Amino acid sequence: MPQFLMIDVGGVRLRCAIEGPTAGDAPLVIMVHGFPESWYSWRHQLGPVAKAGFTACAIDVRGYGGSDKPPNVEDYTLEAIAGDLIGLADFLSPDQPVVLIGHDWGAPIVWNTAFTNPGRVRAVAGLSVPFSGAPQRPFTEVFREHFTSQGRFFYQEYFQQPGVAEAEAEADPRRFVETMMYSISGDVPPGDYWNKPAGATFLQDLPQPQPVPWLTKADLDYYEGEFKASGFRGPLNRYRNHERDYEWLKPMQGKQLEQPCLFIGGTRDPATTLFGAVADPVAMMRMFAPKVEGHVLAGVGHWTQQERPNEVNTLLLDWLERL
Repeated sequence: MPQFLMIDVGGVRLRCAIEGPTAGDAPLVIMVHGFPESWYSWRHQLGPVAKAGFTACAIDVRGYGGSDKPPNVEDYTLEAIAGDLIGLADFLSPDQPVVLIGHDWGAPIVWNTAFTNPGRVRAVAGLSVPFSGAPQRPFTEVFREHFTSQGRFFYQEYFQQPGVAEAEAEADPRRFVETMMYSISGDVPPGDYWNKPAGATFLQDLPQPQPVPWLTKADLDYYEGEFKASGFRGPLNRYRNHERDYEWLKPMQGKQLEQPCLFIGGTRDPATTLFGAVADPVAMMRMFAPKVEGHVLAGVGHWTQQERPNEVNTLLLDWLERL
């Protein structure tokens, strides 16, 4: 089991699960989860990364689990969360640049932390969501053009109004997490589950979850306990900052992510192709991150490192050892 520390990163405290050599005695690898997850999403990676000689640190992002939960929407910008990672790096590894690994929302968080702090991040890996450079417009404009204006449901539009998605998720956190995870995993039978009208609820029309080996009863027990304690307000506030994120990254337009990068996606993950916008995510990434290595795993859905931990660990460890 990892050691848990509460670390003040400058304004908020993060709960950190740490394994491996004492911080400062080995290269630091920080792992950042997505929605609706926690440090626990990296349970299969912490031990192997630590055994390979790294200090492995998986965090609860602000708003989640044991970390602090500031109250305002603007407390959850990419800029603020990137600042948390740099504060954590400064605390645990003040004399060496760090490696960042992120999944789902964690991927844009680590891509952009590395992008804006090249001196503190020596390499970066993203799972599920590829890096596509500094945005040319807020993502709210993109999904409203392609979904909302056409009367189609898009989950991030549904998440925009504070209180709406919180009420649905908090009514039964276990059902929400299990249904969401199953619905975009590599195990769900093919179906057009997300083609529903604007105004639908998130869980409406999603398939009934079936048992899958990578998401056990004990795993669901853990996630349920975390979200019953923390609620969903902080996690959902991350989706309510697209305009602020755009303004923060606007000065980076035209620049490239220069550090060594690793991308791992799945052929059954809609986020890997940016919801169908790109046919080859690795080729797309090379335009913005020339030092990228990419792998798209056959049959893998959205929960990359949980669905295929052994394959992901092999790729991660090989990449880490070559840095």
